[in-house]
Amino acid sequence: MRKVAVVGAGMTHFGKFLERGLKDLAREAVEGALATAGTAKSSLQVAVVGNAAAGLITGQEMVRAEVMLRDMGIGGIPMLNAENACASSSTAFQLAWLYVASGMYDVALALGVEKLYHTDKQRSFDAIGSAVDVELTDQMVAEAQADQGGGAGAGSARSLFMDLYAAIARDHMRRYGTTKEQFARVAVKNHFNGSLNPHAQYRERYTLEEVLASPPITEPFTRLMCSPIGDGAAAVVLCSEEKARQLTTKPVWVRASVLTSGEDHSPGQPGIGERSAAAAYAMASLTPEDVDVAEVHDATASAELILCEEMGFCPPGEGGRLIDSGDTALGGRLPVNPSGGLISKGHPIGATGAAQIYEAFLQLRGDAGERQVAGAKVALTENSGGMMRGENAVASVHILSL
Repeated sequence: MRKVAVVGAGMTHFGKFLERGLKDLAREAVEGALATAGTAKSSLQVAVVGNAAAGLITGQEMVRAEVMLRDMGIGGIPMLNAENACASSSTAFQLAWLYVASGMYDVALALGVEKLYHTDKQRSFDAIGSAVDVELTDQMVAEAQADQGGGAGAGSARSLFMDLYAAIARDHMRRYGTTKEQFARVAVKNHFNGSLNPHAQYRERYTLEEVLASPPITEPFTRLMCSPIGDGAAAVVLCSEEKARQLTTKPVWVRASVLTSGEDHSPGQPGIGERSAAAAYAMASLTPEDVDVAEVHDATASAELILCEEMGFCPPGEGGRLIDSGDTALGGRLPVNPSGGLISKGHPIGATGAAQIYEAFLQLRGDAGERQVAGAKVALTENSGGMMRGENAVASVHILSL
């Protein structure tokens, strides 16, 4: 396999854009990525587009990549559509990486784009809630509501996933003594980080007391501890080593690209997050101690805390203490979600994975402005999606370095 570099990345502001379509959002992200790479549309040899919900939200199915890219003058090249829940554009990134690493092409585009806002909010909830085994949806809702603090409203007044993540959070609290305040500290940190990110959907800062006092969603979550839906796009240009050397003096190398699905396993055996991380570290010949900055899938505040354990940043059950220590804050030992994460930056699900790569690209090149992690040389991104049998259906871990 050849060395592959990221040479350009671009993204839109994430937010509520009822007046903007998929093609408009995609154009802004792609043009930004090409400008950063210093190359033209004509140099692209293959494109992979990640999108999860266009069919359910806008009605655009089957030829999403072809529709979005043709409209901006990109055509005549192989195009693939990657749909893989919240990991759709991480999947697109891996496919683009494989095309270049295999030697088949020298320049590839990975794009993630999503519109989740709709005048009918129920359509948005239904689209997000489809990333489960739909034959078991009623059973999952009943189990979430029966568990302590579940409450009614899953899938109607709020995303079903908030209830699924809440059940996992409550289990972590029972097993390890993790507190609601520790989850809330994750949200405080990420809202602060997002206030420094010009692309973030929300840029307000909050105290711990304000996070805890915000409207309840489902125990232990308040609104400020949950990621919002959103619209947006992010794009990445990947190149072979030879081509990268022609385009930039600051290539960001892809050290590992891992895509994993959930599987049935016994209690105590590694879950999807741990398995994905282990495979990525092995591929990169690195360890958790080598990581300088990380972007992880904080669909809820509890998810970041638990993912820090699964990525090996602390032992199992120690995520609460890691948050309390300040190690994952900007200026800490290992800043996590300096972009603001999904909680503050936003979560247009098909764009999230590529947006994480965008942040890693900025951090490693020293271009992240006020949220820059000093001396960052190795970055990890973890993007997961869907939910089956108590864990994510898909997870993707990428490691990039200078």
